[in-house]
Amino acid sequence: MKLVIIGTGYVGLVTGACFAEMGSTVTCVDIDKTKIENLKNGILPIYEPGLENLVSQNYKEGTLKFSTSLEQAAENSSIFFIAVGTPPGEDGSADLQYVLQVARQIGRNINNYSVIVDKSTVPVGTADKVKSTIRQELSNRGVNIEFDVVSNPEFLKEGAAVNDFLKPDRIIIGVDSKRAADQMKRLYAPFSRNREKIISMNVRDAEMTKYAANSMLATKISFMNEISNICERLGVDVENVRKGIGSDSRIGYSFIYPGCGYGGSCFPKDVKALIKTSQDQGFIPELLNAVEKRNNLQKQVLSDKIIKKFGQDLSKKTFCMWGLSFKPGTDDMRESSSEVILKKLLESGAMVKAFDPVAMDQAQKEFPEKWFSDGRLKLADNLYQAIENTDGLILVTEWKTFRQPDFKLMADTMKQKIIFDGRNQYDPGEVKEAGFEYHGIGREDV
Repeated sequence: MKLVIIGTGYVGLVTGACFAEMGSTVTCVDIDKTKIENLKNGILPIYEPGLENLVSQNYKEGTLKFSTSLEQAAENSSIFFIAVGTPPGEDGSADLQYVLQVARQIGRNINNYSVIVDKSTVPVGTADKVKSTIRQELSNRGVNIEFDVVSNPEFLKEGAAVNDFLKPDRIIIGVDSKRAADQMKRLYAPFSRNREKIISMNVRDAEMTKYAANSMLATKISFMNEISNICERLGVDVENVRKGIGSDSRIGYSFIYPGCGYGGSCFPKDVKALIKTSQDQGFIPELLNAVEKRNNLQKQVLSDKIIKKFGQDLSKKTFCMWGLSFKPGTDDMRESSSEVILKKLLESGAMVKAFDPVAMDQAQKEFPEKWFSDGRLKLADNLYQAIENTDGLILVTEWKTFRQPDFKLMADTMKQKIIFDGRNQYDPGEVKEAGFEYHGIGREDV
């Protein structure tokens, strides 16, 4: 099958590469000429394990193409995936301007029956707006071309997106016509050979399913972070509580790890958008409001612990930060806890040396230039260089490379042997035995 994917960001690039891997001929379209040229030369705009090889291999084989022209790409295709960004507005609502811009372009360029697929995460009712926009463009052209708009939300975990796409738990297809449903089932047939994974529903149900899924996962995280705060005040180790409740099959172990808050491009944005959608319908989403509030507060827990330990004036203190991305396996720093913590420490006069296995270049772009120019934030070449002559280690992202550090080497190079563990990666007893003071999440200080 011949597809057009509009947007070569995280979702679009993974979608295009994986469909090409399964035999479809895919053209990824983007208005950013530099990005398209880079992709042709094997330079990806994001870090995602396994994606670079997938893109390179399928581009060489001709099953994956890149273009800046939707008009040319549309000539031989009848399925169009919209995979552009939907950034949050100031009021928390999803900004649909890019989605509707693409819809207008599609309306100007299709010449036969087409299926237009909303792959971007969009609010309930977006498919109706896309359909109306395309109809208007067709009317302007004076043509009557049949088309269907489908909702096919993505459920990709950053750091495991390629595997998630190639081996999905489920494939949600929101569709209003049998013709479009048959096209989508044929397209996804290679991904569900061992069992039926397609769940069909109407379009609005599919749009809501994506928001409900991400909000549910965010709720589990915020709930466990709430419990961690209670545990800490009661002298209870939240890690034992986590194991105890996770063993209940009704609860499970996924997404109940206490930490310093969730981030990324999905959970924060989608929770905000669902809150705004609810408010627009005259409903106050008390639980979702609490989920968001707890997460915002949780991102301040580590800096609060540091200030409690050292006082408000940190002008004579230097800290090491391990991990800058919002989670391991990605260089994505959107809504990351690291930025919130850094901002508070730097405002309090501290100096910080930071290291992340893959997000260093992204940090240089994302963080304010002033943080670097005044010398208060420095990016180290490796984890042990970052920790030299520091007053404390702050673990923010639980990369594998941080799991079993050389505590002896750390003790020999740090000014003060103190660890602020934002992901409860270390055993407090082991850390204490190595001569360190330990501050975790939902645990007594040792």
